[in-house]
Amino acid sequence: MTRSEELFARALERIPGGVNSPVRAFGGVGGEPFFVQRGEGQFIWDVDGRQLLDYVQSWGASILGHANPAVIEAVQQAAVNGTSFGIPTEREVLLAEAIIERVPHVEMVRCVSSGTEAAMTALRLARGVTGRKKVIKFIGNYHGHLDALLVAAGSGLATLGMPGSAGVTDGAIEDTILVPYNDLEALDAVLDQHGGIAAILVEPVAANMGLVPPAEGFLEGLRDRCDLMGALLVFDEVITGFRLGVSGAQGFYDVRPDVTVFGKIVGGGLPLACVGASRTVMEFLAPVGPVYQAGTLSGNPLATAAGLAVLNQLDDDLYNGIATKVERLAEGLRSAAEFAGVDIQVPVVGTLMGLFFSAEPVTNYEQAQAAKTERYSTFFHGLLDQGVYLAPSGFETTFVSAAHTDDDIDRTITAAAKVFATLA
Repeated sequence: MTRSEELFARALERIPGGVNSPVRAFGGVGGEPFFVQRGEGQFIWDVDGRQLLDYVQSWGASILGHANPAVIEAVQQAAVNGTSFGIPTEREVLLAEAIIERVPHVEMVRCVSSGTEAAMTALRLARGVTGRKKVIKFIGNYHGHLDALLVAAGSGLATLGMPGSAGVTDGAIEDTILVPYNDLEALDAVLDQHGGIAAILVEPVAANMGLVPPAEGFLEGLRDRCDLMGALLVFDEVITGFRLGVSGAQGFYDVRPDVTVFGKIVGGGLPLACVGASRTVMEFLAPVGPVYQAGTLSGNPLATAAGLAVLNQLDDDLYNGIATKVERLAEGLRSAAEFAGVDIQVPVVGTLMGLFFSAEPVTNYEQAQAAKTERYSTFFHGLLDQGVYLAPSGFETTFVSAAHTDDDIDRTITAAAKVFATLA
């Protein structure tokens, strides 16, 4: 028995499913998860000493690679002075200023501890600002595991084939209206039937059902409709924030949201997320406004130190470098699959890449589900056997970091070509 197998057996006795987040359980690809010992740059090592080339990178949080020296130093220095106070610290202000400086449509920021918390706060804030109840959510978009937004979500729910979750009452979701992603006509039909819309929530790039880019005019159409009905447009940039550029998807597509949810990269790999908006909107939050939100560990000093250390290293050259590697990897996978006679789609948006076993481009959740065949499981395990680690779910995104090299890309393409040959 390997060390990972031993640990997983013990975990099954003490942790539901043996994991603290469902997608880690390998339920979408079969087999058992391994346990990580350490990471450095583009690599991770499991507890049995196996080195893996990592394209998960903490689900996109580690854009600079694992154990980035500047981040480690910042966290160590912060820890010396204490790990949590429940009292304001200077770095909370510095992180808010850093975000506001980089994202033009944000004037104030509130820190929380997770993307789910941030989405929950954004939803409550939108309802508080507008005085309305109903929100529109797109099928296959994932906004964390809060009750009102868990229905028809991507990510782990999609991996497990679950339409929603037990324990979520009808009342919790009765004001959530579902619309297919990338479908403005369907949205208009819904708007004709419903009034009192507080917000439209959207992943500007759907990155929790594989990778599905927004159709031309889709985000602009959401902006126009929110303006017409006086609703707030909420961008969930937990994945795209500081991933597609210093101003995220809203800068990449030049579309202004009213509220933005940040996570992953903004915390430098530590538990931290943020909500950002105009001063007018944000001052609805307590203690100056009537919308209550609180958190003992919000703005944690170690997390803010890590976030600042990451943001200070991000610039156009870094993004362009990652995007070049992503495009090279995508083109290599396309060519290898074509040579083997395997139908795939490899969508790319800036530094993000997806993979679908489909003959046609994927534009919505229904098509994404149809494309997730057993071939992804075979592909995943085939690469893992060659030391290349992708997400253990076909509904996730591939994350290339600044630490990945051209040699890593070549190695991945070569490994993929061998697996494609077995799938033909």
